Amino acid sequence: MIYSAAIVPVNPEGETKLTREQVWKGLELKARDARLFLPPGLCTRCDVVEERATHFVREATIAGSDLREIITLEPQSKVTFFQATGPREGAIINELFEDEDGALQLRFYCHLGLRGKEPNGPEEQAEQAQFDGDKGYKSALLSTLKRTRELLAEGRL
Repeated sequence: MIYSAAIVPVNPEGETKLTREQVWKGLELKARDARLFLPPGLCTRCDVVEERATHFVREATIAGSDLREIITLEPQSKVTFFQATGPREGAIINELFEDEDGALQLRFYCHLGLRGKEPNGPEEQAEQAQFDGDKGYKSALLSTLKRTRELLAEGRL
């Protein structure tokens, strides 16, 4: 089982201040079209194929892997990506919250396994190390906030 977590401040010193609403719009946009937020070429397809009152389904090709995700939105709070098909199974969560000082934070956490691989085997251990490393999900949170600021400055958010 892979478990990873990271928290970053939404408004660190020296950055353009983002409101909860602006960050939420960025998170929802990322859930609907990851191509806008991932490095060029990493996500080559990302289509919402089903819309329901409680969730939507997207199909994407990310890092060469085809996947299908069921995505739930808890407005202004949480986006959950359930891995329906693809190399991983489990859930990835992005959550907005205020810390004890009232500062807005963005948290990532996941509970995942690799389909068809030995639990806690070498593949899962490598994935765990990648998630927790410098290029892992903390980096992804920071790039999501950076891209949200860019979209805001371009008037696209």
